[in-house]
Amino acid sequence: MGRLAFYLPVSGFLALALLLWRGLFLDPKELPSMLIDKPMPQFQLRTVDGETVTNASLPEQTFLLNVWGSYCLPCLVEHPTFMRLSEEGSIPVVGVNYKDQSELAKSWLETNGNPFAFSIEDVNGRFGIDLGVYGAPETYLVDSEGVIRYRHVSVLDETVWAEEFLPAIAELQAENR
Repeated sequence: MGRLAFYLPVSGFLALALLLWRGLFLDPKELPSMLIDKPMPQFQLRTVDGETVTNASLPEQTFLLNVWGSYCLPCLVEHPTFMRLSEEGSIPVVGVNYKDQSELAKSWLETNGNPFAFSIEDVNGRFGIDLGVYGAPETYLVDSEGVIRYRHVSVLDETVWAEEFLPAIAELQAENR
């Protein structure tokens, strides 16, 4: 019993130390997504403008799906990047207005500009749950087949666009050749 009394606490300490040591190397900004390399969830919802949209309404090319809200200050920070992308026509952007009030969302888009091909209204957050959304802002890269290929949680600014999204888009283009 004497050896067991010694080795049990020591082995428990070593296991705990190993677990904590591994935690030092995890990226706290990286949130796992179960939908990477899986199709977009099926939906039939209204847009902020009142039109009904489904998966068939999504662009038939690689596009961005941006989760935003009028209450979201970081969304205002990333907005100029989406406006530039929209004006250049380089990649379509579809919005998901997440847990917001319709009139506030419309007013926000009128004031700040509307970079979205359309913006899905997700008042109760159900579509966001299907996507695995933690909160606004989040941006997904979706390929031409409607498969989610990449997810970014937080602001998508020009640096993130250049360092994360452009390489991911280039990789998708290389796969399709």
